[in-house]
Amino acid sequence: MTEPAALVLESRAVLCVTGMDSRDFLQGMISNDIGKLTPERAIWAAFLTPQGKFLHEFFLCLDPRDPQAILIDCEAARLNDLKRRLSLYKLRSKVEIEDAGARYAVAALFGAGTAAALALPETAGAAAPLGGGLAYMDPRLPDLGARAVLPRGEADAALKQAGFTAASPAAYDRLRMSLGVPDGSRDLEVERSPLLENGFDELNGVDWDKGCFMGQELTARTKYRALIKKRLMPVEIDGPTPAPGTPILRGGKDLGTMRSGLEHLGLALLRLDALESSTQPLMAGEAKLIPKKMAWARF
Repeated sequence: MTEPAALVLESRAVLCVTGMDSRDFLQGMISNDIGKLTPERAIWAAFLTPQGKFLHEFFLCLDPRDPQAILIDCEAARLNDLKRRLSLYKLRSKVEIEDAGARYAVAALFGAGTAAALALPETAGAAAPLGGGLAYMDPRLPDLGARAVLPRGEADAALKQAGFTAASPAAYDRLRMSLGVPDGSRDLEVERSPLLENGFDELNGVDWDKGCFMGQELTARTKYRALIKKRLMPVEIDGPTPAPGTPILRGGKDLGTMRSGLEHLGLALLRLDALESSTQPLMAGEAKLIPKKMAWARF
């Protein structure tokens, strides 16, 4: 993108967590440190099974109209499941978990000049008020641009006033996939995917110093014993775009699985030995794949 552009992400929704115990409650649930969350900073985190497998990923920021309220930008199709699972652990905690989708919309803002248009530093998670809501540089990777939680019904006007033109979902997907960044359950298998196969360490989604959280023990063991043998990464696609879940083969050997894809670009979960040079191509159905290691990745 050569100019700042934005779109409202209809695939995302917002939960609002309030109550005097909200921070302590979330701290024991999520993979990141809730102590990092301030009016000037947003974070990205995951909620895991006790066995350390992916259930939900989401962004957290503070409501500029009520700094005691924590807004969670999550997958719209799975909001009820996230709310239900969090509610199971409330017990006697003074916490309220509310679907705030009628009040707030989520937007992605990207392209050259995004940070300048929002008067933000190009620092992961840096946040500032925007149009009655909050905008923040993507906590995963500033190259992705920014995100915003905005009052529903006012979002388009606020984005236009800030200097952003309308973008297509495909434009944002191409940017995300080219950078090798997952999009929730489109790219991670619920109750099966470990975080570290999908970049959560390098993309600021896990805090290793915060102490216990759901699934923390097995996630830490995976890291410190160097047990990761697969990684999600971008692939160039030569041929018809493979459906998610398509096996990736080389000479009959199973080396991975296709995730999301669009035209000639996609994401695939690949064994690391798939990156070794070979005279035989990687194939997903009728398509040849060329994997690309992300500049930000450590493997």
